[in-house]
Amino acid sequence: MRLGLEGGMLKLMKRLTLTIALLSASTVLAAPPADFDARVESLRKQVGVPGMAIAIVENGKVTLAKGYGVRKLGSPEPVDADTIFPTGSTGKAFTVADLGILVDQGKIGWDDKVIDHLPGFQMYDSWVTREMTIRDLLVHRSGLGLGEGDLLFVPRSNLSRAEAVKRLRYLKPATSFRYGFAYDNVLYMAAGQLIEAVTGKTWEAFTAEQILKPAGMLHSASDDNVRFSTPDRAQPHARINGPLRGLGDQEALDERDDLARNAAPAGGLAVSATDMTRWLLIQLAHGKLPEGDGRLFSEEAHEQMWKPVLLQPITPRPSELKPTEPIFDTYALGWDVRDYRGARLVWHGGAVLGFLTVVVLLPEKNVGFSIEINSEDGGIIGGLMYELLDHYLGLPKGDWPEKLIAYGRKEMAEGLKQYQATAAKPAKVGPSLPATGYKGTYADPWYGNIEVGEANGKLTIDFKSTPRMGGALDHWQYETFITRFDDKTIEPAYVTFNLDAEGKVERITMKPVSPLADFSFDYQDLLFRPVEVKK
Repeated sequence: MRLGLEGGMLKLMKRLTLTIALLSASTVLAAPPADFDARVESLRKQVGVPGMAIAIVENGKVTLAKGYGVRKLGSPEPVDADTIFPTGSTGKAFTVADLGILVDQGKIGWDDKVIDHLPGFQMYDSWVTREMTIRDLLVHRSGLGLGEGDLLFVPRSNLSRAEAVKRLRYLKPATSFRYGFAYDNVLYMAAGQLIEAVTGKTWEAFTAEQILKPAGMLHSASDDNVRFSTPDRAQPHARINGPLRGLGDQEALDERDDLARNAAPAGGLAVSATDMTRWLLIQLAHGKLPEGDGRLFSEEAHEQMWKPVLLQPITPRPSELKPTEPIFDTYALGWDVRDYRGARLVWHGGAVLGFLTVVVLLPEKNVGFSIEINSEDGGIIGGLMYELLDHYLGLPKGDWPEKLIAYGRKEMAEGLKQYQATAAKPAKVGPSLPATGYKGTYADPWYGNIEVGEANGKLTIDFKSTPRMGGALDHWQYETFITRFDDKTIEPAYVTFNLDAEGKVERITMKPVSPLADFSFDYQDLLFRPVEVKK
């Protein structure tokens, strides 16, 4: 059944591509809109985004590489074309390119078994361990749940990449292997470890040597030492002083907390607008370098990168956003491939704490662009994406920034209403035990240990694999407490102690307090049990 669906999808895409090619043969591409700079700056100020960087290429030429606003609120340094921004999951395509280079070199194959190159690799199910291929690592069909295991690196971690990959064996699947799509990050960590096993070089070093340097991406960083030694870098911002993340005042965050390095192969690059133009040109040229004097990867590798592998579910969109709803949506190797109003769209979004990025390609128009911002205001980045798509497809303006900004505010208002309704009705029952009854060390197989202690007359919780992830436990109802972490960038959580027949804590479960919490705060996947104290 799955293979039949994929075959039908590919036939649909071939027909669509042919139609687009015929339609676009007589179409003259337009440069960026004449009022684009003013439009961007007006929206940026309206939303309160500190800084942005935008790159556009058309027909093999750079037509825009520019910064807007400032690198950090309260500081005068402007964003320019060379300011580097962490780009989140748009970096997955770079990890895929790393692997494509190794395929070109004959060192691996896309459908090689992972264990043939990374012998210590192990999933929860032994059959999945034996059958998982390199391609499977890249397309989100492993059977893991949405974002499962992200707390191994969100918001930061003291685990090495090797240790995080080792813990994959404890992540219980949510569905059958290759059953369907569920976005994950942890298997890109495994891809990074595989690169190191094959080459003897870390993902950071291999990416810098094999992609950034030959591509001429001289204002990018795959490594924190390079990033933090670059003066021209953007700082993260978010709204975290309101009742829910996304509400309240924009404020600067600690730039060293936006992503743990163990997850860098899933999204650990920092890239400037200037360098994004080169990446866009290389992608549109199917691996050829911009100056025409060589290739980054082969045409064959390129074909694999953009080839759809898995159907993604399509969430119906409200009437005001209906034109942005695709007919089909697929995942290739590190790229989303879908239709947009009759055109093939190859793209990917990226998010790390305090930053958002989108990288977009219209292959049949030979156009590509990226938008980077140093805040978490998604409406503006999505709105400008669709505005540029309409421009290059010759469609009427859709006022997408205004519509998506308004939709985002509506979602926040609904989330706040839901949160307030829940917070207003705790039962005045419990807790059943004195503080000493809850204290102790508890372990989850994949995450590791937490410590429940006591300070200043209150219970506390400390996540041992995540530096500075701790806080007080305030009783809510029954055996459930709320922890609002000392680090306000971490989503608050309900912590429920389950007691056995003797009244002792048997296990601890958790879930986010906010109905809008990012899926990377995957508390619901945790199951802590008491650690036996050896006498």
